[in-house]
Amino acid sequence: MARRGKQAERPLPPPLPPAQRTVGQLVGEAIRAYGARFWPALALGIPVVVANALVWKSPSGTQRLALLPVTALLVSLSYVAAVALVLGTPLRRKHTILAYLVAVLVFLPVPLLVAIYILPGLAWLALFGLAVPAALVEDLGVRAALARGFRLARADYIHVLGGIATLALVVIISQYTLYFVLREYAENTRLAAAALAALVVSPLVFLGSALLYVDQDARLRLREDRREE
Repeated sequence: MARRGKQAERPLPPPLPPAQRTVGQLVGEAIRAYGARFWPALALGIPVVVANALVWKSPSGTQRLALLPVTALLVSLSYVAAVALVLGTPLRRKHTILAYLVAVLVFLPVPLLVAIYILPGLAWLALFGLAVPAALVEDLGVRAALARGFRLARADYIHVLGGIATLALVVIISQYTLYFVLREYAENTRLAAAALAALVVSPLVFLGSALLYVDQDARLRLREDRREE
């Protein structure tokens, strides 16, 4: 029994560096970032809740389609704030507005792509989503940020796509689970339960997407160093 106790007390192996980080570790680091700054991270879900509420209250598909630009404006707030939170970049800079504009451009076509099939929407985000942290961290303009984001994605596109897909899957499963728990055991209405679930769970995908920038930047630097050798 004592030997088993000593084995159980062994520390976990250190996480891999960003250039070698797996998708599973990416999700784990996103959860760790969430716990480290819980209240600011929780606030990232507020724009998502507002966007969902606008869509839920729309009685027709035409009105929901008209609200797509508004949802892009709201979700972009969460993404830019998540990048600043994870990477420690101050938001009171002129490039914050440029990063927000890039985020809006990236998110605008996503609902239409997801309506066709979820994979095209994820593929689009994987290709250009990293342009947002590039604009904020590297002080780039809109066109330069989009080009930089595309270049970062190409450094290891499978990692980016797999990371975004996994984060989305974790958020969807967790959100539905929390929704049913809140609805059945907390006597909340369906809309209130859905709003609370989105508020709590949705920040994870933004935090993980910000960490993907770190991963891809490290992978791109490693590839360039190997070429120089």
